[in-house]
Amino acid sequence: MISELKIDDVGFGGNGVGRSGGKVIFVPFTLDGEEVTVRISQQKKKFATAELISVEKPSPFRIEPACQYFGRCGGCSYQHIEYARQIEIKARQVEQTIKRVGRLDNVPMRPMIASPKEFGYRNRIRVHVADGMVGFYAPDRLELMDIESCPLASPQVNEALLELRSRAVRDGDYTLAERRGGYFEQTNDGASEKMLTLVEETVRRGQSLLIDAYCGAGLFAKRLAGLFEQVAGIEENPYAVQYAQRTAGSNEVYFAGDVAGHLPEVFGKADAATTTLLLDPPAIGISTEVADLILASRPSEIVYVSCNPATLARDLSILCRNYRLESVTPLDMFPQTAEIEVIVHLVNSL
Repeated sequence: MISELKIDDVGFGGNGVGRSGGKVIFVPFTLDGEEVTVRISQQKKKFATAELISVEKPSPFRIEPACQYFGRCGGCSYQHIEYARQIEIKARQVEQTIKRVGRLDNVPMRPMIASPKEFGYRNRIRVHVADGMVGFYAPDRLELMDIESCPLASPQVNEALLELRSRAVRDGDYTLAERRGGYFEQTNDGASEKMLTLVEETVRRGQSLLIDAYCGAGLFAKRLAGLFEQVAGIEENPYAVQYAQRTAGSNEVYFAGDVAGHLPEVFGKADAATTTLLLDPPAIGISTEVADLILASRPSEIVYVSCNPATLARDLSILCRNYRLESVTPLDMFPQTAEIEVIVHLVNSL
């Protein structure tokens, strides 16, 4: 079914949001304020999805995408939008998500931090190889797109892609990176530095202990170690912990294993009034067990670094029982995509 539609908003995930016949319709590659013609592709009880046929009235923020694969490759959602407008959209999505999912009325938003680079920022990519084709999947993940270069990747990573394409390799997934550590590292070095600076400026001075939960190889712990008497990192990845331990200063200690398993021990040796807890969990957020341990131990402040505003909002709805939300700062780690990083500061309110 073909319909004419006005786009009212851009939702978390990147799809434009319109309404027709009392039903919400999600349309990719559209902007709020645009009038478009769409083809309904899937009907659900409360919403529908549609594919864009044409833009009848474009937004003044619509631009020509820089990538020839945009719209066919599943990597980017926003290349058709001016970068400054991308920032505004993402910041609005964070605030809306925290209010709706976290059920928090007053969200102390700070200006979103832009990436220093709009393109060429990725220090690694993951490509797929099948039947001699090398590239990324289409949005529906049913078709592999043959990709010669990626404008989001750094020159070094694109050189590695070119080299991979020149060889006969087995089908499978391949990570192409500027460096390899065997553990998670931030993908955008410039934005990562801005994130570290913000966290460093946010944490209270005069604290005794920093607990860096989900610490990886110690990205935050090592940057902040000079501000604390003691730093304790907790991480599941043993390779990351080994690296953190090899490069540890005299006031750093790292625990390999589940965060919920080690938190009681670390909290038990600490004075909550002078303890800072840094949370940098995976996209699924923190577990109920971890949240309960935090609420029971009540460290004086929490800095929560999230890569998923929805699970962040869910976790804030729990943590804000005992904590006051001081600030919410979105950061654009992945320009041109729908991904959003958020840094939240919470202070013990009891």
